[in-house]
Formats: sequence, C-alpha cells, structure tokens
Amino acid sequence: MDMAYEGDETRGLAFKPVVPPHPLRLKPWKLNKAAYRQRNHVERLFRRLKAFRRIFTRYDKLDVIFRSFVTLALIWLALP
Repeated sequence: MDMAYEGDETRGLAFKPVVPPHPLRLKPWKLNKAAYRQRNHVERLFRRLKAFRRIFTRYDKLDVIFRSFVTLALIWLALP
C-alpha cells in the first residue's frame, strides 16, 4: 500500500498498512517501522527483477516457465 492509497476504503482492502499515515489524518494508525523497512527491501528486489527484460515484458506464456525464469533471476541476483 502506498501513500496515495491510504483512504479508508482502500485501507480496508489491504492486509496491514505499512506506510505512515497522512499527518492531517483524524484517526492515524500506528506505524510498524520494521514492516516499513522490509517494504523497502521488497521494492528494491522488484526493481532489480525488472532489469531482466524477459521478466519485465512477460515473454513466457506458461506460468511454469515464467516462474522458473524468475527463480533463475533470483539465483543470479544472489550470486556475488
């Protein structure tokens, strides 16, 4: 969930909000700082995965082949 989607209706659809509430909000929620830091790691991982053109453009039509290439890309990123 991003700051732009922090309304009550959208917040009800999300599991837990991990973004800080708007400062002018009447009923702000408590921010889980550990989850907010983890969100940053996940967003950076998706950015690195998008560097692989095959994943970004979704060339593979079968889910099994796409999932296996994502796994291969994650292994490639884990190697030093």
